[in-house]
Amino acid sequence: MNPLRDFELFLLVADYGSLSAAARRLDITPAAASVALKRLEAEVGVQLFLRSTRSLRLTDEGQIFLEHCRQAMQLLADGRQAALTGSAALRGVLQLSIPSDFGRNVMLVWLDEFQARHPELTLRLLLTDRKADIYRQPVDLAFRYGNLPDSALVALPIAPHNRRILCAAPAYLERHGMPESPSDLVRHNCLCFLLDDYVHDRWRFFRGDQELSVQVKGNRISDDGDVARRWAIAGQGIAYKSALDVAADLAAGRLIRLCPGFAGELAPLHLLCADRRQISPVVRALSEFVAERCQQLLADVGL
Repeated sequence: MNPLRDFELFLLVADYGSLSAAARRLDITPAAASVALKRLEAEVGVQLFLRSTRSLRLTDEGQIFLEHCRQAMQLLADGRQAALTGSAALRGVLQLSIPSDFGRNVMLVWLDEFQARHPELTLRLLLTDRKADIYRQPVDLAFRYGNLPDSALVALPIAPHNRRILCAAPAYLERHGMPESPSDLVRHNCLCFLLDDYVHDRWRFFRGDQELSVQVKGNRISDDGDVARRWAIAGQGIAYKSALDVAADLAAGRLIRLCPGFAGELAPLHLLCADRRQISPVVRALSEFVAERCQQLLADVGL
């Protein structure tokens, strides 16, 4: 029996409103979670949840206990963090979800450096452009682009001012000419991105108070951001990419920025986790490390 584990389970069940979701988070079976919850109720001496086949909710006593349990677990987490902060070594397992292009072509090198600094860390990476379900997948942290919808997720800003930019290879521009404004994109082959079965083919731009929305089209669509970038480098069309993804290509001349007088859509980068208690010294160190690298990467190409 692990009392702290039982308390953690109780908090997760209260947050998710689901015994099975809490069990998945702790990597135990729903049956084991049910036994642990009954054990905690017996220890506390009150019924914490009202259960039915369709719903689960806190009792009045459970609501009172919840607030004290949160405070106790937060104190424990603060104590652990203080102890770890006083130690030179950061250790543990980081299970990360990272967008494919940013992950393969930017983050892999940075993570090598970060892990070399902290050799007691173990990394588990999921490279995907689909939004990771932190509650269901074996992922603790997710780097994610874009403005975040209202949710219970905790977001640490990594590159809040990152934007999308238009870019193409010199070879493509030699054959088809350079667009002078986003309006000219209707006469070009645009490399579109597919996310969650939605084709991102309406590209927005800003200049001062003016907003310009352009419906683009092209002969290549991919659900992998890395593929769209590779197509652009190969001269197959114009891409509308996160500046972080193509900064190195711009610096090397593999891609050329187009229509610099128009600002692209904001594509802020965040580091997400399910619970503030997960923001450990390791997570804070990683977020600060990546934020510094992002800022330098964009500054190197004047973005």
